[in-house]
Amino acid sequence: MPALELEGKITRKEAKQSGQSARGSWVKQDFILEYQDGNFPADVCFTAFGNEKVAELDRYQVGDEVKVSFNLRAREYNGRWYNDVRVWRITPKNQAPVASPAAPQPAPQANYGAIPEQAPAPSIEDMPAEEDDTNDLPF
Repeated sequence: MPALELEGKITRKEAKQSGQSARGSWVKQDFILEYQDGNFPADVCFTAFGNEKVAELDRYQVGDEVKVSFNLRAREYNGRWYNDVRVWRITPKNQAPVASPAAPQPAPQANYGAIPEQAPAPSIEDMPAEEDDTNDLPF
């Protein structure tokens, strides 16, 4: 799945929530990002989950312009589906993020104006010699 990113303005930060689960304690904080969807503004609610991500969100205030990288997940509970828009990185808008080993890397861009270097076409001398067909595999 390609990296999902949105740029926009933080319009609201909800209160931090914490609790205890079978795997230990947890903390999360939701925030609302307003972004441009065509000609109109739209809102999305993101979740910063875990101490590291909540601390990252603490560096930003309501009104700050940011770029949010996130994952989409959904889960079913009692016949209803719930979406989770979980943040994995927040950076100031128009600032290139520092590459981390766990972050997906973008594919290299093709240079369509350049003439590609190509090896010469193989000649008949480059072809392998014919062998006895008795050793061929059936597939």
